[in-house]
Amino acid sequence: MLAFSKYQGLGNDFILMEGRGGQLPAAIHSPDPAWVQRICDRRFGIGGDGLILALPPQASGELRMRIFNADGSEAEMCGNGIRCLARFLADSDGDAAGRCWPIETPAGMIVPELQADGQIRVDMGAPFLEPSSVPTTLHANEAGLPAGELQVGGASLPVAAVGMGNPHVVVPVSDLATIPFEEWGSSLEIDPAFPAKTNVHFLQVHSRSQLEIRVWERGAGPTLACGTGACATLVAAVLLGLSDRAATVVLPGGPLEISWAGPTESVFMTGPAEAVFDGVINPELMPAGLNDTLDSLERQQEQVPVGAASAEPATQPVDDDCSEAEAQARVQAFLESTSLDSMINIATESLEQRTLSRFQRDGQA
Repeated sequence: MLAFSKYQGLGNDFILMEGRGGQLPAAIHSPDPAWVQRICDRRFGIGGDGLILALPPQASGELRMRIFNADGSEAEMCGNGIRCLARFLADSDGDAAGRCWPIETPAGMIVPELQADGQIRVDMGAPFLEPSSVPTTLHANEAGLPAGELQVGGASLPVAAVGMGNPHVVVPVSDLATIPFEEWGSSLEIDPAFPAKTNVHFLQVHSRSQLEIRVWERGAGPTLACGTGACATLVAAVLLGLSDRAATVVLPGGPLEISWAGPTESVFMTGPAEAVFDGVINPELMPAGLNDTLDSLERQQEQVPVGAASAEPATQPVDDDCSEAEAQARVQAFLESTSLDSMINIATESLEQRTLSRFQRDGQA
């Protein structure tokens, strides 16, 4: 059985799966986009803005994160997503305030830290301002910010591009309530000025320390929050002369505190991440190959006399330095030697232990 957890950061919600020990099969850690779409569907699946996998590291990090958008495409990074992952790790392991995790991502090493109030502060790294690194065809202005004007639906929009390991375009507007949000957002996402497509953020400046944005997320559409987008927005606003270097960025899901000391410095983001629920995926929702394996196991289970299944699962610890092939072989051996009832018990005990750890830690805070 495949356990999962659901977490949200300012309403940006994710399905998280534990695979730090190499226990996730290839059909999960390298998923078919159609399967990701199915489990992220809010009516026919679990529902979420994306899927996040906690995987063994490949370099010097403590673990590696892969994140997939609701449309099945893989994202380089996600600020709300990595906060949710950090809170998931803290809940799973019973970690206290001050715990940091060096996490490998396609955008580089990102380091979130658990705060005393339960929020997550994340060193997001320095922004990418070289046009080719965003990537964008916009040219850098005198402040070093890729900027210009784009034609969208008959309107000429001033835009600025910033990379946070993933591409963002920031569009200052006078009133967020009056713009044709979906028309402009969907058009800018695929504008030729952004060869890898882009996340889109419409910005209304309330003061130099209070910014507000609406988010059109690449591969997901309208979302309640975007952590990397809030960071990119502050960077763009600073370089456009609209904001101080530390400001509250208000999103539809709530506020994030963003700060940036200078061009070569990291952007820091602080915000919440909360557990929503834990569960086990129904076999019918599994990728096709895993579903076939489970069907075979179920047929085997029907042939075993009642009470004959071992009460103790035949598991083996996964060594930190074992290869992916070895880890997959151990997973397969586990599936073949463990009854469905035993797997259900293992998943249930894991969920109960994480919930207990979370309650014990929060009760001590």
